[in-house]
Amino acid sequence: MELEEMQEVWSEISGQLEKQKKLTDKMIIMMTQEQYKKKWNKIAYPEIFGTIICFSGAILIFANIAKLETWYNILFGISSAIILLVLPILSLRSISKMSGINFYKNSYKDTLIQYTKNKKQFQSVQKTSYYLSFLLLFLILPVTSKIMGGKDMFTGIKNIWPLLIFIPIGIVFFVFFTKWVRKCYGKNINEAESILKDLQTEE
Repeated sequence: MELEEMQEVWSEISGQLEKQKKLTDKMIIMMTQEQYKKKWNKIAYPEIFGTIICFSGAILIFANIAKLETWYNILFGISSAIILLVLPILSLRSISKMSGINFYKNSYKDTLIQYTKNKKQFQSVQKTSYYLSFLLLFLILPVTSKIMGGKDMFTGIKNIWPLLIFIPIGIVFFVFFTKWVRKCYGKNINEAESILKDLQTEE
């Protein structure tokens, strides 16, 4: 085989190897992104379920706004409904940004910058959600009492002992539940971040 023919064959082989490498790299990135999305889906699905519950609660409040009667109960009702509508939207939006990061179109550096920025926003939204959810725990009590039981919590309940028992139990449940949620979310976030860091070793 002449030198020119050998060079031509080698060039063809090199081109095929390069194409195969690019295809392999693309498949690795696609598989990595799929694994990354699965981790965020484990956070998104419970949030979607929670969104349905929150929206249902807000609709229930607006549908029974006339039953609240007094200005303060109406104020509590509207405030509760707004929180029930706003919190899920903010949460799902931040989760969508996190799971929607495109590994293939961006360089690893750009992907990492975008991830860090979106993670800070997600953590900020989560922190705001915890505070507003704690506030909601108190706002929704008189609303629920009036809509479900027809009693004004501030004037119509003579025996205050049930409230003195329910409120501390509700607070304790809220604290333990939020800690459990943060632990579960944190686990999936760390695993998603680990998948992202593993992508650097592949490059």
